[in-house]
Amino acid sequence: MAKVTRDDVARLAGVSTAVVSYVINNGPRPVASATRERVKSIIEELGYRPDSMAQAMARRRSNLIGMVLPDARQPFFAELAHAVEQVALEHGKLVLIGNSDYTDSREDHYVREFLGMRVDGLILISQIPSHRVAAEVAADDTTRVVLLHHRSDAADKVAVVTDDTGGARLAVRHLLDHGHPSVTCFGKPAGSLGAGDPVTGRVAGWAQAMAEAGLDTDGLLVDAPFNRTGTFGVAVELLRRADRPTAVFCATDDQAIGVLRAARELGLRVPQDLAVTAFDDIKQSAFADPPLTTVSSDRDAMARSAVSLALGLEPPTGAGSALRRFPAELVIRRSCGCGAPAES
Repeated sequence: MAKVTRDDVARLAGVSTAVVSYVINNGPRPVASATRERVKSIIEELGYRPDSMAQAMARRRSNLIGMVLPDARQPFFAELAHAVEQVALEHGKLVLIGNSDYTDSREDHYVREFLGMRVDGLILISQIPSHRVAAEVAADDTTRVVLLHHRSDAADKVAVVTDDTGGARLAVRHLLDHGHPSVTCFGKPAGSLGAGDPVTGRVAGWAQAMAEAGLDTDGLLVDAPFNRTGTFGVAVELLRRADRPTAVFCATDDQAIGVLRAARELGLRVPQDLAVTAFDDIKQSAFADPPLTTVSSDRDAMARSAVSLALGLEPPTGAGSALRRFPAELVIRRSCGCGAPAES
């Protein structure tokens, strides 16, 4: 079958090809309601599909949002990307996703390619944007770049983040309120990540809560991977020790799920023998065994803000700041000791 063209639509609708274009692009000139409906009906009848690339070239806009994230296999990033996609769809945009795998070279590759495609906005989730990425972004003065989930040390970078420090303090103080003498933290040592990395803020929140309770943190910060598999191995070694902790705070839910599995393998009961809290509130945390007490961030609101900023629908600064920080909330389930079965 011959490809249906705009001329075919115009001929059957009894209008010019310009009017067909106005209907498809919703402008720039108005079209009478009856004419618009007739053109749309013919488009549907013929199965006409506009050439998106040609439209993008003509408008110098792609209707695309680029999104670079560390690893879409990790539940938190998958859920955050899904939230961004849902908001973008409301604005008639498609989202292109690239996985950096926590490497500068891949992050640089996707940033360069997305900017070359003239995406309408770029959303970047990165531990520490490399110098090459910073240079690519600085050289492009047409695409808005928004950092999501982390912030930059540079004050002028637009970022949408959670109150990581405040949320972690809530989770650790909750464990201390259960009477534990101390709380071990699964995270990363100070200085190993950028100051704007979420885990840096969460470890700081743990340390603040411990200091407020007059407790020492020496030897209680465990360097653990950000995935359940790697954390499982680290947790098994820690929980086998005679001086094992009675309570742990994990910087991510994925780490906590690894800790729960390690406790089960060693015959430890959660929360009776080991209380656990974490951060992220991924959907799986409610179905962990036991259900995980964790800190929730408003991913939908963060995604809405990031897309809005990337598309220029709201100014990048508010109250003199380029930072949008959303509050965190402690979601109490059973892993912390709340609602746990009574001791036999």
